[in-house]
Amino acid sequence: MPTPITSTVIELLKLLMTEEQAKFIHVFKKPSLNIEELKQKSKLDEAALNKTLKDLMHQGIIVGVPSRRTGVMVYRLLPMWPGIFEYQFLRGSATEIDKKKARLFEKLFKEMRQTTQENYDNIVKHFKDFPALDRTIPVEKFVDPGVEGVLPHEEVKKLLEDYEDIAVAHCYCRTEKELIGEKCKLNAPKENCFFFDKSAKFVIEHEFGKRISKAEAIKIFKEAEDHGLVHKVFHVHLDPNRGIEAICNCCSCCCGPFQMYHQGAFPLHTISSYLASINEDKCVACGTCVEMCPMKIIEINDAVAKLDENKCIGCGVCAYHCPNEAIQLIRTGPRDVFVLPPKINKQ
Repeated sequence: MPTPITSTVIELLKLLMTEEQAKFIHVFKKPSLNIEELKQKSKLDEAALNKTLKDLMHQGIIVGVPSRRTGVMVYRLLPMWPGIFEYQFLRGSATEIDKKKARLFEKLFKEMRQTTQENYDNIVKHFKDFPALDRTIPVEKFVDPGVEGVLPHEEVKKLLEDYEDIAVAHCYCRTEKELIGEKCKLNAPKENCFFFDKSAKFVIEHEFGKRISKAEAIKIFKEAEDHGLVHKVFHVHLDPNRGIEAICNCCSCCCGPFQMYHQGAFPLHTISSYLASINEDKCVACGTCVEMCPMKIIEINDAVAKLDENKCIGCGVCAYHCPNEAIQLIRTGPRDVFVLPPKINKQ
């Protein structure tokens, strides 16, 4: 995602890496390079190059994984967001440096929101050029097991079946918010950010997270659903037809995509195969769904809950927490949910 180059960005980069490291990453004129290309372009000897790469990977600036086709190590320079931001908080630590990083990132996000709001009409034209950031899969009890979808599995348990290497780390968003003194309104657990396959191996090797069994993962996913969190699936190269890199369990009060949308910085762009439907005869207008909906698109009108279907991401949080079972999920097949950020009036 585009990041404005401001004094905040420069201050943040100085905190994240040394001047020598900053000079080194200029070799990434294309997104990823193998070790031979890095040797050629950096002019570093083997020992110095290996140390630089190891340090930058430990710092969450570069990711290094073997090519699936050749087995050769490929190193990728991460973008600011999503990328570098997430890796800074996966370990869940709370040092003074971590707190300073969190404050700077928060300031940067506010600047991004300001940029969008001040240039709203021009910027929103270009938002659709970006692919969907993630794929939303619903609470598992609402998935229709008899439907064969064109996308990979929509059930958490079936998604896990495809991977032997699974890692769990701290939710970077809830960790970052806690570091600036803003606790999750759902009081949601933090250790529920999952990585798979090569990404899992990288996270484990560089101590961003820990290896976890499928049974342990299923237990954590259930706990996330009980707290009202949304399952967000991140695919390789943002392509829903490719393998999975990560699954986040998101709350609307802390997590990046929701926060950036609600605060008016970026659109909410996801792929979903489900849509919530309210049974007005069963609805008692208790307001639970209004409170739990991460998109804030349900309201009580004429003593019954109403939702904006155009903005529904089909996560199932409202249905799962409805005490009267007045909401169900209807399978629509894959649909692109694109919701522009609100235009916020200046105070």
